[in-house]
Amino acid sequence: MKRFFLFLFLFTTFCAAEAQVFSDYFEERTLRIDYTFAGDATHQVIALDQLSQMPGWYGKHKRLAELPVEGNGQISVRCHRTGEVIYRNSFSTLFQEWQSYPEAEQVWKSFENVFLVPMPKDTVDITIDLRNNRREVTSTMTHQVVPGDILIRHIGENDVTPYTVVQEAADPSHCIHIAYLAEGYTEEEMDVFLKDVNIAVEALFAHDPFKSMRSRFNIVAVQAPSAESGTSEPSKGIWRNTALKSHFDTFYSNRYLTTLHLKTMHDWLAGTPYEHIIVLVNTSEYGGGGILNSYNLSMTHHEMFRPVVVHEFGHSFAGLADEYAYDQEQIPMYPHDVEPWEPNITTLADFSKKWQSMVAKGTPIPTPIKAGKERAGLYEGAGYSLKGVYRAYPDCRMRTNENPEFCEVCKQAISRLIDFYTK
Repeated sequence: MKRFFLFLFLFTTFCAAEAQVFSDYFEERTLRIDYTFAGDATHQVIALDQLSQMPGWYGKHKRLAELPVEGNGQISVRCHRTGEVIYRNSFSTLFQEWQSYPEAEQVWKSFENVFLVPMPKDTVDITIDLRNNRREVTSTMTHQVVPGDILIRHIGENDVTPYTVVQEAADPSHCIHIAYLAEGYTEEEMDVFLKDVNIAVEALFAHDPFKSMRSRFNIVAVQAPSAESGTSEPSKGIWRNTALKSHFDTFYSNRYLTTLHLKTMHDWLAGTPYEHIIVLVNTSEYGGGGILNSYNLSMTHHEMFRPVVVHEFGHSFAGLADEYAYDQEQIPMYPHDVEPWEPNITTLADFSKKWQSMVAKGTPIPTPIKAGKERAGLYEGAGYSLKGVYRAYPDCRMRTNENPEFCEVCKQAISRLIDFYTK
């Protein structure tokens, strides 16, 4: 009898979690939480900066406590009264990437980070944690948020940055919201920005599965003006006054184009319908970057604009890993005895959770590349490593700019994610 009641309790609890209703816990508003992450190669510190609320909520309304991908960090919202997890999301950060570079061995640095959660109706406890490349939690912090706190600032209610609706989703209540944000475009260059947005949008939706699921995306172009045109190029001694203070040479890598000013980025976006962010930078120099559930940033006037903006969205939206390797530089991103959380690479530590069902029996490891016979396998060289990390196909949009499509494994991962947000 005791077993029966235990089963009934667990079943009831499970069903309650499955039937979680957004309106029971949240308002149709956004709580923006600004953090500072600081440390060096071996230390991490998390500090709360400030809280803001904005009109509208443009993230998921279902599967609130589920994660689409694991990420290098997670944010969880718990009901203070019950301890129930009522919202979760994952992310990656430039701070965690910086920790793998030599500079982190010499100095402490701090990085801005901004996360969006639905505005709770009642008091909540919010936990943020950071994870290393062994998928272990290395730093965590929990803090309480009281919705009626008078120090939660209200933003996005007035003086909203002008924006243009580029594409309306078929169902605006269950869709994926993307904002394209201008960087390095002056007021006089906004017509150029809008043309660049259209190029980027058509480039993205030329690729499956985005192409076949296009109606599930709502897209706006946010016209943040810069005082000067272009972007900063530190290696050339060029520093420009732009909306997001973006620059090349991130972590001393000349093609790595990013912005470290995430609070400013979200200030420009406050009051616009957005969750996923694509920053378009007005430059003809080659470069870009993409960070999971943070932003995708790409140059616009280089011949590789189209493939780069799509590749970087693979990172920022779907959490896809790079499938290329460096001939000389070895970044120890993926320990060979730990299975990466990214869906499109494997170390074979737990391959059953990846594309094993797509690989024919007897396929050699590593799989040799045979001209004209592209098939699912285990092709060595991915995740920046020449050995010990494998991709599913010889080539993919996540490997080279020349390949015209995502591979089948990446397509499946993107499709699952779009379904996660919209079904």
